[in-house]
Amino acid sequence: MLTYTKDTSPAAWLFESGASVEHLALYGPAAFQEYARLRYIPDPTGPGLAGADVQLPDDHPTEIEQARRVLRALGAHTRTPDRCFFCLWEGYGEGYVDLALTRGPLVITAGRRHVLYTGVLDEVENWEAQFGEGGPCPPPAYVWPADHRWCFTSDVDPHWAGIGADTAAIEALTARTDVDVVRCSPADPVPYYEG
Repeated sequence: MLTYTKDTSPAAWLFESGASVEHLALYGPAAFQEYARLRYIPDPTGPGLAGADVQLPDDHPTEIEQARRVLRALGAHTRTPDRCFFCLWEGYGEGYVDLALTRGPLVITAGRRHVLYTGVLDEVENWEAQFGEGGPCPPPAYVWPADHRWCFTSDVDPHWAGIGADTAAIEALTARTDVDVVRCSPADPVPYYEG
């Protein structure tokens, strides 16, 4: 299991790149060669669409399963898969977060407060058991290895997760057919569904 840690100093590197609040929330630090988006659902095709308007097949993987596939792949692009950090947004509430832990200390990014856990990257396989009472639950808000080779971010508002990494990692992700990962630039307009 992942272990809760009161020591939030491993998260300090998130802020050291000088990334804007929005960049940090959507893509992580502004220090990577490349960025990509894991689209949990396809981007909107026109104005006025809501995420609920998207027709998905019955076998469409959950967000946590898609995140898990990406994190497994990112595991090959770090020297420290045995020492990773996971932020869980306190706003997911009881059932996902032990409310006693939300009294701090917390990692605060873009106005959101996160409980910090540490452990091996493979523990993402047990995410639902640890944080969703065995059922579907949202992905981690941030994941990064101790060597800072990449950062995965999944904010609650967008229909996608951001990934910052080196070119080899991004190329490996965009070549996969079991997830919808596309290259992007944090300077690009951000696609959002309405409502």
